[in-house]
Amino acid sequence: MKPIVPTRAQLKEARVLVVGDSMLDRYWFGAVERISPEAPVPVVRVNTSKEQERLGGAANVAWNVKALGAHPSLLTAIGDDEHGSRLEKLLEKTGIETLFNRDPRLTTIVKLRVIGRSQQLLRVDFEEEPDHEVLDEMRLPYEEALKLAKVVLFSDYGKGGLTHIPDMIKAARDAGLAVLVDPKGSDYQRYKGATVITPNRNELAQVVGHWSSEAQLHERAQSLRLSLGLAAVLLTRSEDGMSLFDDAGHLLIPAEAREVFDVTGAGDTVIATLATMMACGLGIRDAMPIANRAGGIVVGKFGTASVSYDELFGGGGSA
Repeated sequence: MKPIVPTRAQLKEARVLVVGDSMLDRYWFGAVERISPEAPVPVVRVNTSKEQERLGGAANVAWNVKALGAHPSLLTAIGDDEHGSRLEKLLEKTGIETLFNRDPRLTTIVKLRVIGRSQQLLRVDFEEEPDHEVLDEMRLPYEEALKLAKVVLFSDYGKGGLTHIPDMIKAARDAGLAVLVDPKGSDYQRYKGATVITPNRNELAQVVGHWSSEAQLHERAQSLRLSLGLAAVLLTRSEDGMSLFDDAGHLLIPAEAREVFDVTGAGDTVIATLATMMACGLGIRDAMPIANRAGGIVVGKFGTASVSYDELFGGGGSA
């Protein structure tokens, strides 16, 4: 069966509301020429002229939607600090419509990656656990944003930004919208009533336990799906592709045959592409192979990255 390819015009009309934990991704590049005499670790001489800053977390998900030619809106909370300002400026450059809560009680999350010899040597996370309801003040903007959205995507990084996700899922479903969740942690009851969740193997195993066979995986995934009232569970399986569990049963799509350079942000690309295709009117089973292809492309790139329409569809489709 020939895959469905949405037109560029359809993508322009596709509106995806992204809600979740945003962060600033920083990259320090340097030369590794010796091992430290203090400890058996490489010494990285950082080249300050090559430092990079990129959108991370939910902000990267929104950027992936934008890169495909669709219209994302991002609802998120960040700190009222220097890194929050840098993140806001990056978002302004992309043209992503953003609903910010600049919270002085928050510290903007930063992930710093140190790169040497084209490899990630170290990641340093700067974050603090919030001591209050992060998005409590954003309920009204969220409800207003639902009026324009076609799909809602929750990017949960477990940083405290989605404490109210059960209520937010219900509001989106009451509005007749499909809800996609990139889950985190072991409490999946929080995602009850969503349309589809997209765990990876480790994330799913935290909830249903490690499986010893494909039959056991299928049984546990379907049991989880039914207990949560989901239309589908989309399991990303790295080199083994993707498995979709829905009312029709199980659908396995092999991974795209590409060289894996960096898996950073691949999950963001997959769920962003899936949500964008569904916002164009595609069903989950039609959107899944396109999302799989996007994931195969992005792992061949360095760091948090995105996929363009031309990369995904080879420049095909109507204007």
